[in-house]
Order: sequence, then structure tokens, then C-alpha cells
Amino acid sequence: MHNPAKSHLATTVKPISLLLLIVFSVLGLWAFWFEPSRFITTQTTIKLPLWPSSCDGLKIVVLADLHVGSPHNHLDNLVKVVEATNALHPDLILLAGDYVIHEVVGGSFVRPEPIARELKKLSAKLGVYAVLGNHDWWYSAASVKSAFHDNGIRLLENDSLHLQSGTCDFWLAGIGDFWGGHYDTKRAMQAIPNAATVIAFTHNPDIFYELPEDIAITFAGHTHGGQVSLPLLGRLIVPSRYGEKFAIGTITEGGRTMFVTTGIGTSILPVRFRVPPEIAVVVLGAKN
Repeated sequence: MHNPAKSHLATTVKPISLLLLIVFSVLGLWAFWFEPSRFITTQTTIKLPLWPSSCDGLKIVVLADLHVGSPHNHLDNLVKVVEATNALHPDLILLAGDYVIHEVVGGSFVRPEPIARELKKLSAKLGVYAVLGNHDWWYSAASVKSAFHDNGIRLLENDSLHLQSGTCDFWLAGIGDFWGGHYDTKRAMQAIPNAATVIAFTHNPDIFYELPEDIAITFAGHTHGGQVSLPLLGRLIVPSRYGEKFAIGTITEGGRTMFVTTGIGTSILPVRFRVPPEIAVVVLGAKN
């Protein structure tokens, strides 16, 4: 016997199933192909209480988690990132670690030597400086250091240097990776005079609470912004003991300020959703 209710249900379910298939296909393409295969340039202006007015407008580009060799992110993409960064004419470029990949699904390992040869093309008025990330240590810190040295890229692993442009005068401190226990904040700061203006950069933001309060600002990466940010649910996985708190952007607490970039590449899974790869531009100014 013909059942009109069943017939109506079947004709309703088919369009709904087709619609859901289309929606999930589009979301999958977005998360596993479109978003990881591009990058954007973001700009953030941060006013700091410990920043001299003589350095107002200092433009810093932060590049982190390049993970060259992750899907959609091979040397040809690094070439584009370098060109786009140079077109911004930054005063200072900070490379915040994780240049190579380690066990990312669908990835193809790229040695540090060709990565360093491309990064050598970066240009900034006050220079280009780097620290290592946990993936660089897991692969071979010695190999990454050698590649950077051979290409004239200055590594600041628990070290500092004085930078000056006109009347703008500050110190830059590079701090080793927190996860691997390669950090030594005291050593990184030991040459810096009291009352000097200090910018610090490192790979992992979890070191934040161990840093001196007189650092004007700290830059970090590592979190990838969680790679996925779901509506209502947020960032489900952030590689930080502080979770979403240190996932992305500007963090100000207890007199300290930190900026965390979402980075360029991917790790573990080649997916990004509502967390596009970024070239992060940060402009610093004095807080009145």
C-alpha cells in the first residue's frame, strides 16, 4: 500500500542530505585547502607605557611557524611571504621559530638550508633577527643554526643587542624555546643596562610570566592561533598551558604586554579554519 507520509519524507530528506553534503564539502575545502594555502597581512597598533615617544611608529613584522614543507606551504609560498614582507618596508623583522616541519600529515620535509637562503632576502632598516622553535630543536638545532649563520641571519638565542635609528634607541632580546628548556632569560638580559627600553621575542608564549616586568613588549608564535576556531566552541586545541588565553593577539597583564602571531604554516594536521596564516605587522607607540 502506498504511504504518502513516507513518500513525502523521502522527497524531503534527499534535498537536505544534498545540502548538507555541499555544506560539508565546502567547509572541508576551505579548512584543508583554501585557508591553509593563502596568507593575509594583519596590522596591530599597540600603545605601551614603557615605550619612548622617540620610537613612536616603529613598524615590526613578526613571522613565526613558517613550517616550510607543510601542505600548501612549500618554498614557493615562502618566496611570496618574503616578497610581501619586504613590500611593507618594516623597521624590524623578527623570526619567531619553527622553520621546519615534524610529522605533519601530507607534509614534505624541507631542509633548513634552502629555507635560510630565502629568508636571507628579507630586508629591514634595523635588521632581521631569529630565535629557534621546538620543531627546530626536535629536528636539529645545530643544522638550523648553521644554515642561518651561513646566510647571514642573526640568531639571538638567549642573547641581546642594541638597536638605534636616529633618536629611537632600544635593546632587542631573543629568548630560547620554553618547551625544550632552552631558555635562559637572565643570560638574554645580562648585557642590557638598567632603565633601557627592551623588546623581547621568543617562540613559545608560555614563558610570559617568567619575564621581567620592565620588558616593553614580548613577541611570540607557537600556538598557530589553535589553527581552528569554531563558532561558539572557540579554539579547541591550543598548544599552551594557558589555552586560549595565549592563542592570538595582544595580551596585557600585570604590567606585561605580549603579542602572539598565528604564524604561516600548519602542524600535525594541515587544517586552518577562521585562523588564516598571517604576516603580522605591529606598530608600537607610547601610551600617554
